[in-house]
Formats: sequence, structure tokens, C-alpha cells
Amino acid sequence: MFSFLKSDPTKKLRKTYDQKLEQAMQAQRKGDIKTYSLLTAESESIWQEIEALEKSKK
Repeated sequence: MFSFLKSDPTKKLRKTYDQKLEQAMQAQRKGDIKTYSLLTAESESIWQEIEALEKSKK
């Protein structure tokens, strides 16, 4: 009945995913390739979580 009041976990994960990609881009522009690769790896794991959640919804 009150499912519209529950927060969507994928929305929060997408926001985190976008932030990680933004940080990775900034690190790449600064020439910090190590940080870029770490942030990109983190964002990929977040993306896998998002896909798993979306699959479980269907």
C-alpha cells in the first residue's frame, strides 16, 4: 500500500555510480591514472549491483 514511500535503492546507486565516474574523469584529466583505474573499478562493481537489482525487480 505504501510502496511509493520506500526509497528506490537503484536511484541511490546510480547517483553513487555517476559520482564515481565523475571523480574518475577528473583524476584522468589530472594524469593520476592509478586513482582513475581504482575509481573506474569501483564504478563497475556498483553498475553490476544496479543490474542485479533491476533483474530481481523483473
